[in-house]
Amino acid sequence: MALKRNYRCDNTYMISTDTGDNPKLGAKMLSDGRESLFLDYYFGYTKTINEQTGKEGVKVDRRREFLKLYLWTAPRTPFERQHNKETMELARRVRYERGQELLDDVHGYRLRKNDDINFIDYFQAYLDSYTKKDVRMVALALRRFIEFLNDTPEYKQFAKAIKPNQINKDMMEAFVEYLQSRSKGTGAKSIYARFKKVILYAVEHDVFAKNPCAHITIKVDDNILVKDVLSQDEIKQLLATPYEGNPAVQRAFVFCLHTGLRFCDVKDLTFANVDYSNGFLKFEQNKTKGHSAASGVAIPLNAGLLQLIGEPKAAGELIFALPSYEHCMKLIKQWVRRAGITKHISWHCARHSFATNALINGANIKTVATLLGHSTLKYTEKYTRATDTAKREAINSLLDLTQYLPELNS
Repeated sequence: MALKRNYRCDNTYMISTDTGDNPKLGAKMLSDGRESLFLDYYFGYTKTINEQTGKEGVKVDRRREFLKLYLWTAPRTPFERQHNKETMELARRVRYERGQELLDDVHGYRLRKNDDINFIDYFQAYLDSYTKKDVRMVALALRRFIEFLNDTPEYKQFAKAIKPNQINKDMMEAFVEYLQSRSKGTGAKSIYARFKKVILYAVEHDVFAKNPCAHITIKVDDNILVKDVLSQDEIKQLLATPYEGNPAVQRAFVFCLHTGLRFCDVKDLTFANVDYSNGFLKFEQNKTKGHSAASGVAIPLNAGLLQLIGEPKAAGELIFALPSYEHCMKLIKQWVRRAGITKHISWHCARHSFATNALINGANIKTVATLLGHSTLKYTEKYTRATDTAKREAINSLLDLTQYLPELNS
């Protein structure tokens, strides 16, 4: 008997008729006259609260697996009808087997038997083929996860090998707490975001059936500037201190202190980016290239910045031939320590220092946002909170405690 097809808006219909089936068998109509069979999994639901309205809602956890099995939509020959019959029998067997696997796995964290997969090795293989600019952060996420396993007695046994079905919600909640204890400010959030990226990739490739990181987040106030910045006096102190090492590293770091460029951008600058006649540096930000219409940045170059760049050379030649980020930071940290500055300075602190000092000197926030390549003022406002003179004036307007402290301390 032909199947009754109640097509939905996405050109799919369900074949499973038993409401207790999990997964359920369904089919999607294709443009070539066939139907692609799939399984829809249900992993329960969680209650959510809308932060804006305060209303309670429900988020259903579902996932779809296409079986790569196909039916003829309107079989016309004995061969096509027999093909449909055999394919349906196979699909129903697969649906039954998947359902049994879910029943066997009380946590619901796998679709197939993944007993031979070591997630640490899987993560490393993902990292080995990763080509995006944030590869260092992805590597740090793996390193932090291994450190977490080693440092947590409950999970230390998994430090060298852990199976996907051993990674669950409780472990991820503990991992988040560990990250927040190890990293400052948005660092934990950034590391966890990369970790979740690998987990999601694994879910999409059937290593996990359910995302163990779902609904586990790290929230921070992105508008608070938590990284250290170099004041203008400290920059003068640094420039007056002898530097030892690769001169390109020193020139590039000073250039970033006065332009706000990220490391990933300054290392890729070529002389083609410099408009000597009009005194401008023009480039496209690596972080937003390809997914933002505001990724292009134009920075005016004064005499000092042009001197740091040097005389014109071949268009494709790098302005600053920099070694690895790790080596660059080793040289900069040595220079900072030699200058007697005790702050924890990373390369990105140069960007923060530029924005903070520009605002202190009276630059308009919109101008600073444009120089930093921010698409909105939202990302620049954290610098105003670090330089809010109105707050300082409000505190200074109160009673001067200095004249009373000797008596209070006696």
